[in-house]
Amino acid sequence: MTLQQLRYVVMVADTGTITEAANRLYISQPSLTNAIHELEKEMGINIFNRSNKGISPSIEGEVFLGYARQVLEQAKVLEDKYKGDDGGKKSFCVSTQHYSFAVNAFVDLIKRCGQDEYDFSIRETQTYEIIDDVARMRSEIGILFMNDFNEKVLNKILRANDLEFHELFVAKPHVFISRKHPLAKNDIITNEELEAYPYLSFEQGEHNSFYFSEEIFSTTERKKNIRVRDRATLFNLLIGLNGYTVCSGVIDEKLNGKDIISVPLADESDMRIGYIVHRKAILSRLGNIYLGALANYLTAGHTESGDRIVPTAEDSVKIPQRKLQHRGRFNEMRDDGEPACGDVREKAAEHMRRVKAT
Repeated sequence: MTLQQLRYVVMVADTGTITEAANRLYISQPSLTNAIHELEKEMGINIFNRSNKGISPSIEGEVFLGYARQVLEQAKVLEDKYKGDDGGKKSFCVSTQHYSFAVNAFVDLIKRCGQDEYDFSIRETQTYEIIDDVARMRSEIGILFMNDFNEKVLNKILRANDLEFHELFVAKPHVFISRKHPLAKNDIITNEELEAYPYLSFEQGEHNSFYFSEEIFSTTERKKNIRVRDRATLFNLLIGLNGYTVCSGVIDEKLNGKDIISVPLADESDMRIGYIVHRKAILSRLGNIYLGALANYLTAGHTESGDRIVPTAEDSVKIPQRKLQHRGRFNEMRDDGEPACGDVREKAAEHMRRVKAT
């Protein structure tokens, strides 16, 4: 077994056809087919199922491909360490729920590490696909949230796929609404006040379970529901229909514009936003730099515990210390790391008392 053979089978799995894989690898189709047959014979398994409809990984082949991607990632780590920035074309992929801070950190990564040739990917996608991407080593890092409702189910799936979750920060629930929304001037909004307006959420495809929802309170019954696939469509509907979505409150005007604002929701639940990685994989240099960029956006370089995002001294120097323009009023922090808004529960309770009195 060679690294070249592993690259071959991974490319076939990614493209779905021998023809396309051969074209991308710059080899003939017979040579590629023979290399795969030799590897299957050596390993004693059928990595791919072949039929008139094409080629697809077998059940045991899926497991093998996961390990193959891991071996190739480790080879990249060695190349990064000993070849440095001139070690050829660089590649990196992250899969994430729809968070602007994940995009901002990705931009910082490219500004720092992009050279004459690179192949970087960021996938804003569904929760199940994020887990699947990291499990199959298509993405090195996945970004998603957990709370008291979904953590049992998600942790079970993560353990089954040899993945682990690392918390980045804890966010209080907010709503994204248009700056011209009738509730835009409220200091705090209640769920009762939102009942008359369309609720927007990201659809999760065939895995559209409550546990995979990107929005907190996914089981709450709402009269008006609209599901979308991308962030731009969701924001357009927020503006055009006076809709709303429940979120972390983390927003960036440069990416999302000034027409969308974040207002605290009168609820005590928390969103624990973090990243997932494969337990058996060693994070690459690019992965560490990306996590360093996330730390600079979310916590100005500080972490809640020693085993969370800890950029190296080199990364901390080269990545500017930056914060998002608006984290949501319940999520703004003082220099000492304490909430700037004081007692969130008391503020929410006070607002709800005022609403009921009117």
